[in-house]
Amino acid sequence: MEIKFTNDELAIFKKIGAVADHLKVPCYLIGGFVRDKVIGRPVKDADIVCIGDGIALANAFADTIHPKPIVAFFKTFGTAQIKLGDFEIEFVGARKESYQQNSRKPEVEEGTIEDDQNRRDFTMNALAIQLNEINFGQLIDPFDGLTAISNKVIVTPLEPVQTFSDDPLRMLRAIRFATQLGFEIDPVTFDAIKANVYRMKIVSQERITDELNKIMSTPKPSVGWNLLYLSGLLKQILPPMLDLHGAVYIDGKGHKDNFYHTLEVLDNISQNTTNLWLRWAALLHDIGKPATKKFEEGHGWTFHGHEVLGARMVPKIFARLKLPLHEPMRYVQKLVLLHLRPISLTKENITDSAVRRLLFDAGNDIDDLMTLCSADITSKNKHKVMRFLKNFELVKERMQVVEESDRVRNWQPPISGELIMETFALSPGKNVGIIKDSIREAILDGVISNNYDAAYGFMLEKAAELNLKPVK
Repeated sequence: MEIKFTNDELAIFKKIGAVADHLKVPCYLIGGFVRDKVIGRPVKDADIVCIGDGIALANAFADTIHPKPIVAFFKTFGTAQIKLGDFEIEFVGARKESYQQNSRKPEVEEGTIEDDQNRRDFTMNALAIQLNEINFGQLIDPFDGLTAISNKVIVTPLEPVQTFSDDPLRMLRAIRFATQLGFEIDPVTFDAIKANVYRMKIVSQERITDELNKIMSTPKPSVGWNLLYLSGLLKQILPPMLDLHGAVYIDGKGHKDNFYHTLEVLDNISQNTTNLWLRWAALLHDIGKPATKKFEEGHGWTFHGHEVLGARMVPKIFARLKLPLHEPMRYVQKLVLLHLRPISLTKENITDSAVRRLLFDAGNDIDDLMTLCSADITSKNKHKVMRFLKNFELVKERMQVVEESDRVRNWQPPISGELIMETFALSPGKNVGIIKDSIREAILDGVISNNYDAAYGFMLEKAAELNLKPVK
């Protein structure tokens, strides 16, 4: 098979090949670039393997370019990186690897191109293209990776149990590639993942979470999360998700399988946003349901307060996964806490007060909250879904009217605490808080308008109730 390069790629690889010939070292393009060219995916970086010193090849190549690009090298790993505009090239010497049982960091020694291909995770990533002039463009495919790509199958080049035992992160990479590419994992390879689940304990959480985020960023992330469940990896990585699985029936009444409901919500939202944290909010929106599940006679299954408990669980989950514990975590926590509020507005006569409070509590995240809530409407009954979505549109229209009138999104109090203290000669304390809170509640309840004059008058009334008089 002939790999077609763009003119820019061809010029770069011809020049690398010429430099390698000058240094008298065999040189190959290998890995993801070749795979993606075969599949037809966009490429933004390339890996170059030479039989020799990769850093020396990188420096010699950089010397041929004007102005000379920066060569970032990592002597410990024998790798070097060069950026040419948006295109990144990594150079490394061919390696032969061996692993210790308690570490995924290999012992490395110089190797041949065959050794380097043997150490690759999957056959589709073991494809190599010769760059030296004598055989430029020749494809080297010792494990029939082209057939695997054609059949959309992920399979290891060597014995899969050993492949995953050596580097357990490859198990997550298999699932991530299956999710990204729409490939199937070879049954023998998948059985090897199941057999090596316990090995995940030697992988750093940062590397695990990086793969999870890549799964979350795919068009259909449910594929990855379902494979994590089926393989047994989910129990190792995020046990609370496992608790969502399954449905219980009592007196003929059952609840939906909240695990698969969650995956459906995640896919729904992924059709409408690339926001990684909004997708995490979709994944975790019902995480509090297992602990709040209760069967009530004559009514059925309830999950009262699951949004509150779920919000409390978010910081612990983010800490476990080593996700950012500041703004992204607070954003996800807020959406989990509020995700039932818009839905509840579709089930009752909407009051301006309820709309104001939702706008106040959600602030600038109200649009994302509504996107989450729309995604949360899952039912096999299409008429039911359409009815909910229609009601949602009515809620959105009412929100727009209330916001234009009352401006409570990202609300700032028209009366500050400083003004209250100045007006009544108060020090910071309980009475200042009471007056401020009363003004806020009066505005949200529609008792007074959201403006300075109305708030000032209400402040005087509330202060009088507290036996406070303005100073002259």
